[in-house]
Amino acid sequence: MQRLQFESSPFFLLICLAIGVGYALLLYQRKYSWSVTTNWTLFSIRAFVVTLAAALLLSPIVKFTNNTLEKPTIVFLLDNSVSVKEVIDSVKVKRLDKEIIAAKNKIEESGYNVVLRDLSGKEGSLLKRSNPTSDLTSALRKVNEEFEGKNLAQIVLVSDGVYNSGVSPLYSSFRIPINTIGIGDSAQRKDIILKNLSYNKISYQGNNFPLRAEIQIQDLLGKELNISVFQAGKKIIERKELASKSLLQMDFQIPANEKGLQRVEVIVETIQGEANKLNNRLTAYIEVVEGKKKIVVVAPAPHPDIKALRSVVEKNSNYEFSLLIPGVSQIEEKLGLPTQFDLVIFYQVLDKQNRTQALLTKFSKSNAGALYVFGEQSNLRQLKANEIPFGFENVVQRDEVTASLNSGFRDFTFSENIAAPIARYPPISVPFGKFSYPSNASVLMNQRIGSVVTDRPLVLTFDDNGRRKGAIVGEGFWQWRLNEFSETERTEAFDEVFAKLLQYLSTREDKRRFRSFPISNEFTENDPVVVESQLYNELFEPVFGNEVKLSITSDEGATTKYNYILSKEGARYKIGGLKEGVYKYKATTLLDGKNEEVSGEFLVNAQSIETQNLMADFALLQRLADNTGGKFYSANEISRMVTDLSTVKALSIIHSEETFSPLINLKWVFYLLFALISAEWFLRKYLGSY
Repeated sequence: MQRLQFESSPFFLLICLAIGVGYALLLYQRKYSWSVTTNWTLFSIRAFVVTLAAALLLSPIVKFTNNTLEKPTIVFLLDNSVSVKEVIDSVKVKRLDKEIIAAKNKIEESGYNVVLRDLSGKEGSLLKRSNPTSDLTSALRKVNEEFEGKNLAQIVLVSDGVYNSGVSPLYSSFRIPINTIGIGDSAQRKDIILKNLSYNKISYQGNNFPLRAEIQIQDLLGKELNISVFQAGKKIIERKELASKSLLQMDFQIPANEKGLQRVEVIVETIQGEANKLNNRLTAYIEVVEGKKKIVVVAPAPHPDIKALRSVVEKNSNYEFSLLIPGVSQIEEKLGLPTQFDLVIFYQVLDKQNRTQALLTKFSKSNAGALYVFGEQSNLRQLKANEIPFGFENVVQRDEVTASLNSGFRDFTFSENIAAPIARYPPISVPFGKFSYPSNASVLMNQRIGSVVTDRPLVLTFDDNGRRKGAIVGEGFWQWRLNEFSETERTEAFDEVFAKLLQYLSTREDKRRFRSFPISNEFTENDPVVVESQLYNELFEPVFGNEVKLSITSDEGATTKYNYILSKEGARYKIGGLKEGVYKYKATTLLDGKNEEVSGEFLVNAQSIETQNLMADFALLQRLADNTGGKFYSANEISRMVTDLSTVKALSIIHSEETFSPLINLKWVFYLLFALISAEWFLRKYLGSY
């Protein structure tokens, strides 16, 4: 649809008409040699051309309106999880898939647009049963997000109602009706379910670590169960026989004798009549390490800041925290072994009472990392005399500043959006004015005064002859953790920043020129194993173009070899198809004529969550349909669902798109003017006029 609009009053068109007629009248009122009809023709052409040209000066606009109809959409969300595969045989699945395709075609004849999706959000089919988990809520949300702002009429969820990931769909609200089709078997069957293994993922060599197995019994009460525990798939650690109850908890003590990843398998022997034999076995992988990293705080007196640091350290089971306060804690035995610590935190370093001077001297001779915290009790005048590379211009006055995370910090990375909570932290006390610090320092946080971020560091790290060191130029940061908890009931930002800072300072710098490592210690069977390699020259500049040879050995002794060329785009190598188990890897490359080698191990874990419960939950599907205004159908009632949907009139949405274009920009207007002017000129010439 088209419509002409004017920016000025349409009254001006009369003036344009008057100009056109007046101009033509002046030109053609005299007598010519041609006929009266020809004169009127030429008069009309000239009047129209001048009128149109004058009207174009008023900038008329042509409004185009384009209306399109959007059909209502119905999305079939198909549960393609492994649990459906285990319950329904392939013949039934093929028949059900054909019925869904037929239902799709029938519904489309009623004026709907029908789309098939699986739980991962891809084009769906029940024949592709590969999703390792059943997260019904996330799948429903994906559909809502994909069709946000579109004419989404209904969702049809075809599922067994079992969810084992995410939250229950009953706790979420959805804006459109959800019809549900229940597939599978909802009858309770005889089953022994090894539900869960509880254990610590890290244990220390030479200790025993506890492992608890939780076993659920369905319709097999009174039977005797044989539970066995294997280590590395070979040795039976413990075997127990007991009369079954509805729920059992078994505790085992597993020896951690060898360093590395240890595989522990718990098996409940199957009983005659048991329907599901896939959930009788679970595997635990425990990392056995040599010992904990030790962090010690040296302080002249207790302080809330120390408690905040201690809370961060003790959240990581791989770290051990110690506090040395002269005259308060027992330090005599630890004083003789400064090398046993990986990181020393000097709180209120060089305190004015010199209570920690001897400890500073003793620990300075070790190779441990160091973190200096400057507070009101620090003797700032004596720092450089004790080889602490900081110099303060004003050692008396104090200032109140807030923290600003430095986005250019590169020693380690943080999660996204972590800067926002840090910016809201309350101010802490710092020495007033400027100060000097190591030139090779990396600034983690800057001081902010009011809304102005200064160039003065608040938290920084630096290298001191191969030792990693850091400094916090102020005290009172315990308030940060408390403030974050009061706002969010969590301390994630504070704990992440300080945990990574302490981890970085307590880790010895890796001076190897060839490094190759998996990006994670643990992968799942459905994800590729990613190995990253790095190569450096003598100046520790990245080197590319070398061939990396990689060999992967499973815990069964099978070895697979790979090789790839290291490049900026190819620093990572992906390996797919690895089954559950502990794998050892060895990477080699040639650097400056020498063979460099790196080795280690990683874990590939199986996702067996789908086989734990194979009993369909039709009650959940019924409640979900009721909560959203939909209906529940059994697998045999798909035709009834199609009939119900066909009786509802498909209401399309009209989308109008309006575009505006100046009339002078239309090509046909130019051609019209050109044609009329040419015609007038030709006629005048033909008839002997000028």
